[in-house]
Amino acid sequence: MPETTCCRPHQPPLQNTAHLQQAQTTLEQAVHCQGWGLHSGRPATVRLVPAAPDTGIRLQRLDMADTPAFRLTHDCIISSPLATVAASPLTPGLTVATIEHLMAALHACEVDNLLIQLDGPELPILDGCSRRFMSLLEEAGRSGQAPPRRSIEVLRPVHVEGRHGAHASLLPAHQPDTLDLSVNIDFPAPAIGQQSFQMVLSQETFAQEIAPCRTFVNHQDIDALQAQGLALGGSLDNALVIQHDRVLNPDGLRFDNECVRHKMLDTVGDLYCTGFRLSARFEGHRTGHALNNQLLHALFASTENWRFSDGSPPVMPSPG
Repeated sequence: MPETTCCRPHQPPLQNTAHLQQAQTTLEQAVHCQGWGLHSGRPATVRLVPAAPDTGIRLQRLDMADTPAFRLTHDCIISSPLATVAASPLTPGLTVATIEHLMAALHACEVDNLLIQLDGPELPILDGCSRRFMSLLEEAGRSGQAPPRRSIEVLRPVHVEGRHGAHASLLPAHQPDTLDLSVNIDFPAPAIGQQSFQMVLSQETFAQEIAPCRTFVNHQDIDALQAQGLALGGSLDNALVIQHDRVLNPDGLRFDNECVRHKMLDTVGDLYCTGFRLSARFEGHRTGHALNNQLLHALFASTENWRFSDGSPPVMPSPG
């Protein structure tokens, strides 16, 4: 099948796939996109390839010879405060960084099976949010597959706490097969301050309310980050830069509460690192990548906390 890139004229939205909602899906054709790594500052290319049923979301580094693809699970995520980083359980030392914005788009678009191939250690940051990844998925199209989709149902509340009053919870869903999210943040910079946002996840709500919301940074922190070899690819084209009570980007904010919406975008991506959609309520206060992953570990610590929607045994798939 032909391969397309994200640098093309506007494409029609993803086809109406209501009839596919209970079936697994993959992409109709492979697509790729080029950009720069947010932290490495190096050119980065990602290729999205259709995958067979029941294979989940898999990652593969093409720049490292003879390294197999590995299936993404919450156990693959390693500690990183500024990005979601996956480490291969099959190849020691192999990592893939900054996956959260693509994972959020895959979650919203209900893509179950996919091979993500990269030419380096980091996904391109593109425009600092999920908007261009959504366009890339629109170009690829989505294809239904025969097996039914399995989702994870949260059966009882799970709660974790972090530093400085941060906490996050997963609770049983109000309605079956829905993920209802509530996030609030509190930053000292007056341009951010206290913000809250709530949303029931769907492709439409994500595209309209969350996908355009960019990652953000305090201007005073940039020098320290770059001294550590981080944020080397950051710019006003891919990040909101906050300086006390003002936003330095010429175009300003896309939403008055764009920062908390971006935190919700990150959360949607982090939760999909299970490889399965969740039927649950998520509540997060000052949460981040590490705490979101800690919450998933707490969820899967007991089979009394969760079950698969199809009644299959509550055992997560192997990384192979």
